[in-house]
Amino acid sequence: MTNDVLSIGEATDADTEALVALWTRCGLVRPWNDARADIARAKASGCAVVLVGREAGALVAAVMAGDDGHRGWFYYLGVDPQRRGKGYGRAMTQAGEAWLKARGCEKVMLMVRAENTAVHDFYKGAGYFEQPRVVFAKWLDRREPTP
Repeated sequence: MTNDVLSIGEATDADTEALVALWTRCGLVRPWNDARADIARAKASGCAVVLVGREAGALVAAVMAGDDGHRGWFYYLGVDPQRRGKGYGRAMTQAGEAWLKARGCEKVMLMVRAENTAVHDFYKGAGYFEQPRVVFAKWLDRREPTP
């Protein structure tokens, strides 16, 4: 799949460090989430994919998409801050949607941190709508709650 100069495909093992660096530049990595472990778990699960977008061979965009058996989810959707405004975010969104649709998912969900207001307009422009929900979480290793 391509978007003019963006070539989209599945991440390889060799992409892991570039993915973590991209997601870090995009502000998506948090201390309590191990992005490397998330990538490995997604790739090994059989129900998730990590898609990467390359511009002139450089990894500049990515999305993790997963099928939970009920609906699809996006995680870690990010575009290199220096390459935003080129339609790469929309292309990655569409690639993730296509992957989920091919698996039979009828709906895709994603969570955005409340303070990440800049991305709200992006998702609205891509046809996403806000659904009021309260998210509950629990760490199974009994650690303290994280923001």
